[in-house]
Amino acid sequence: MKFLEKYGFNKDDIADFLNNSPKKLIDEIKKSKKLVGENINYLKELGVTNYQEIFLEYYDMFLMDHSNFVNIFAKYEPQDLIEKLNKNIRVIEYL
Repeated sequence: MKFLEKYGFNKDDIADFLNNSPKKLIDEIKKSKKLVGENINYLKELGVTNYQEIFLEYYDMFLMDHSNFVNIFAKYEPQDLIEKLNKNIRVIEYL
Protein backbone atom coordinates (compact mmCIF):
# COMPACT_ATOMS: atom_id res chain seq x y z
CA MET A 1 0.00 0.00 0.00
CA LYS A 2 3.06 2.18 -0.30
CA PHE A 3 1.45 3.75 -3.39
CA LEU A 4 -0.81 5.76 -1.06
CA GLU A 5 2.21 7.73 0.14
CA LYS A 6 2.36 9.55 -3.18
CA TYR A 7 -1.17 10.82 -2.46
CA GLY A 8 -0.08 12.32 0.85
CA PHE A 9 -0.94 9.46 3.21
CA ASN A 10 1.52 9.00 6.05
CA LYS A 11 2.95 5.63 7.07
CA ASP A 12 0.99 5.53 10.35
CA ASP A 13 -2.35 6.04 8.59
CA ILE A 14 -1.47 3.33 6.09
CA ALA A 15 -0.43 0.93 8.88
CA ASP A 16 -3.68 1.58 10.79
CA PHE A 17 -5.64 1.06 7.60
CA LEU A 18 -3.90 -2.26 6.93
CA ASN A 19 -4.48 -3.44 10.50
CA ASN A 20 -8.16 -2.51 10.57
CA SER A 21 -9.43 -3.41 7.10
CA PRO A 22 -10.54 -6.73 5.65
CA LYS A 23 -7.75 -8.54 3.80
CA LYS A 24 -9.98 -9.13 0.81
CA LEU A 25 -10.55 -5.40 0.34
CA ILE A 26 -6.88 -4.60 0.88
CA ASP A 27 -5.98 -7.12 -1.82
CA GLU A 28 -8.53 -5.55 -4.17
CA ILE A 29 -7.15 -2.07 -3.53
CA LYS A 30 -3.62 -3.32 -4.23
CA LYS A 31 -4.81 -4.85 -7.51
CA SER A 32 -6.65 -1.67 -8.46
CA LYS A 33 -3.98 0.93 -7.60
CA LYS A 34 -4.52 2.88 -10.80
CA LEU A 35 -8.29 3.14 -10.31
CA VAL A 36 -7.97 4.03 -6.63
CA GLY A 37 -5.40 6.68 -7.55
CA GLU A 38 -7.66 8.18 -10.22
CA ASN A 39 -10.50 8.45 -7.73
CA ILE A 40 -8.27 9.98 -5.04
CA ASN A 41 -6.90 12.47 -7.57
CA TYR A 42 -10.42 13.42 -8.60
CA LEU A 43 -11.26 14.47 -5.03
CA LYS A 44 -7.94 16.30 -4.68
CA GLU A 45 -8.49 18.19 -7.94
CA LEU A 46 -12.06 18.97 -6.92
CA GLY A 47 -10.59 20.74 -3.89
CA VAL A 48 -11.57 18.33 -1.13
CA THR A 49 -8.90 18.83 1.53
CA ASN A 50 -9.78 15.82 3.70
CA TYR A 51 -9.72 13.24 0.89
CA GLN A 52 -7.38 11.06 2.98
CA GLU A 53 -9.90 10.86 5.80
CA ILE A 54 -12.64 10.06 3.27
CA PHE A 55 -10.53 7.29 1.77
CA LEU A 56 -9.71 5.76 5.16
CA GLU A 57 -13.38 5.72 6.13
CA TYR A 58 -14.97 4.84 2.76
CA TYR A 59 -12.15 2.94 1.04
CA ASP A 60 -14.48 0.54 -0.76
CA MET A 61 -15.99 3.48 -2.63
CA PHE A 62 -12.63 4.14 -4.28
CA LEU A 63 -12.87 0.78 -6.06
CA MET A 64 -15.84 2.10 -8.01
CA ASP A 65 -15.44 2.65 -11.74
CA HIS A 66 -13.98 6.13 -12.22
CA SER A 67 -16.85 7.46 -14.33
CA ASN A 68 -19.38 6.28 -11.74
CA PHE A 69 -17.26 7.81 -8.98
CA VAL A 70 -17.18 11.16 -10.80
CA ASN A 71 -20.93 11.03 -11.48
CA ILE A 72 -21.70 10.74 -7.76
CA PHE A 73 -20.03 14.09 -7.11
CA ALA A 74 -20.89 15.80 -10.40
CA LYS A 75 -24.58 15.97 -9.44
CA TYR A 76 -23.81 18.69 -6.89
CA GLU A 77 -22.57 22.24 -7.05
CA PRO A 78 -18.81 21.80 -6.50
CA GLN A 79 -18.14 24.57 -4.00
CA ASP A 80 -21.12 23.63 -1.82
CA LEU A 81 -20.15 19.96 -1.91
CA ILE A 82 -16.52 20.70 -1.03
CA GLU A 83 -17.60 22.81 1.94
CA LYS A 84 -19.89 20.08 3.22
CA LEU A 85 -17.29 17.32 2.76
CA ASN A 86 -14.59 19.37 4.43
CA LYS A 87 -16.85 19.95 7.44
CA ASN A 88 -18.24 16.41 7.73
CA ILE A 89 -17.22 13.37 5.69
CA ARG A 90 -20.43 11.55 6.68
CA VAL A 91 -22.10 13.58 3.90
CA ILE A 92 -20.71 10.87 1.58
CA GLU A 93 -23.40 8.51 2.86
CA TYR A 94 -26.10 10.73 1.36
CA LEU A 95 -24.63 11.28 -2.09
